[in-house]
Amino acid sequence: MKKTKQFFNPKRLSRLLIATYIVAIIIGLRLIDIQFISHRKYTEAAEQNRTQIIYQTAPRGRILTEDGKVLAGNQAAFSLYYIPAAEPTAQEYLNTLSGDIAKYLDAPQAEILAKLKSAIKSGKATMLAGNISPKKIFSFAELQVYYSGLYVVEETKRYYPNGAFLAHLLGYMGTMDNAFWRKKGNTLDYRLNSKIGKSGIEKHFEKELKGRDGGLILEVDYMGRVKQKISDAKWRAGADIFTTINYDVQKAAEDGIKKSLTGRGAVVALNPRNGAVLAMVSSPDFDPNIFSPYSDYALALPKKIPEYNLAIQGLYPPASTFKVITALAAYETGRLNPREETTCNGKIYMNGREFKCWHRHGEHIDFMEGMAQSCDVYFYELGIKAGASHIEKMQRLFRFGRQTGIDLPGEKSGNIYGPSKRARNKTYWFGGDTLNLSIGQGELLLTPIQMANFAATLANKGKIWRPYYIDHITDYAGKNIFTEQPKLVAEVKLKPGAFELVNAALKGVVDNATGRGAKVNGIDVYGKTGTAQNPHGDDHGWFMAFAARPGQEPDLALAVFVEFGKGGAGAAAPIAREIIKAYYGLNKGKKNGN
Repeated sequence: MKKTKQFFNPKRLSRLLIATYIVAIIIGLRLIDIQFISHRKYTEAAEQNRTQIIYQTAPRGRILTEDGKVLAGNQAAFSLYYIPAAEPTAQEYLNTLSGDIAKYLDAPQAEILAKLKSAIKSGKATMLAGNISPKKIFSFAELQVYYSGLYVVEETKRYYPNGAFLAHLLGYMGTMDNAFWRKKGNTLDYRLNSKIGKSGIEKHFEKELKGRDGGLILEVDYMGRVKQKISDAKWRAGADIFTTINYDVQKAAEDGIKKSLTGRGAVVALNPRNGAVLAMVSSPDFDPNIFSPYSDYALALPKKIPEYNLAIQGLYPPASTFKVITALAAYETGRLNPREETTCNGKIYMNGREFKCWHRHGEHIDFMEGMAQSCDVYFYELGIKAGASHIEKMQRLFRFGRQTGIDLPGEKSGNIYGPSKRARNKTYWFGGDTLNLSIGQGELLLTPIQMANFAATLANKGKIWRPYYIDHITDYAGKNIFTEQPKLVAEVKLKPGAFELVNAALKGVVDNATGRGAKVNGIDVYGKTGTAQNPHGDDHGWFMAFAARPGQEPDLALAVFVEFGKGGAGAAAPIAREIIKAYYGLNKGKKNGN
């Protein structure tokens, strides 16, 4: 008997019901996601489709000195927008409007008219001009009364109230490039025309200095045309950065270099107790305001900006300041007798070659007199006694040939000079090399910040701190979000009495000899002059020093370098004196130091 085929197969019906249930569950879960889980996400997306924002750039965080003087702040600036009406705009109206705007902007009318037409075509708010000065904005405020659709947005622009003051450390601003946009633009509230830090603190702390932008929220229709203003979104200012810079010390240093023989050089001043940078000068310098002018007062940029920071990148022979290393090497090996005397006839011979002293000092030159008068002959002989390898070792103890570690890009490490380096390069070391090394000439090279750190290490008797220039950072509400912690990099441990002997000699240099130009009444000043030979012109002038109030530990160390200054005694030491006076408040009758 033939079986009849069943249309409603129980197994098939069961599978269909299961599939229906699965689809229903998926739809249900999706509805739950839309209505509850991702409700905010879809609401914001829908909101964005019906709103448009005219961004208002937030004030950038300030950069200040240790005592709160503003080094980088903000000035009022304005942007002019045109918001097209929903109904068509007459050509005559646009012609009149563009003519009046162009007159106040000193811009071609055709350019303004093209922007107005572009705004009308897109239906979107369009910037006609940005970064307008307060002086000009009154004219545009008046135009708002007569022309609908014009809107003035108040913003800020970067401003450096002291011009070129501390320019190499502060840095400057510039328009964000495409590479930065691809890397960070969509994560830090930027737009393609945003201004960002391009160098120095401005660049290094861009994230902290950048505020959160605000703006006008406008309602648009389905075609993207503006209907009305919904609200103002308030901006939030960036974080304030308090540096370790002492304003008076920085000013004295900058004034000193600018008034020097050549106006070229560098100064670094440190607190030897922790490594805080009190001043940093590099000259020639530049005014960072030229990178952020008002659009209606645009300045022509110079063809070349002196961005090279001599304080951390300039490499020069330390000259006679290095005699301290020679003395310490001789003392450490037991070959320095401070009372032993020599005679300086103005020259010495080594392997038939003549090595001159800068002066004929005569008889009875002992250690104190040799250091005070910077007698080359005395240190030629002392270097031979100490041995070149021990002098090289002493360099390494003080971390010559290594970066100080300051948190700035481009710092140079300098160059160690000694027999082991020559051996690695498979070249010979001669007796004449030892003589040159003993007085800081030859292939030995230091940066001004290395010299300042050397002076600081002598001042605190062996501690080598990492120089730093940020003290603390506070957010928009004044809450502290970062405080720098001093870092001890190394410690130079020498035989008892080594630092005391050398420092006593350095005080004699200032009290009675070549460093007299740095002498300050009522302050204990220790220092050493240096005249670095220069094959390309006049010699360079060095002066490294540290200072303290009588009976107290030193709290100021510095290095002054005058390029082509001819000598440290005449060119650099007087600048150091003014810096020391500024630090201790002796220029205005009040204490400014610790």
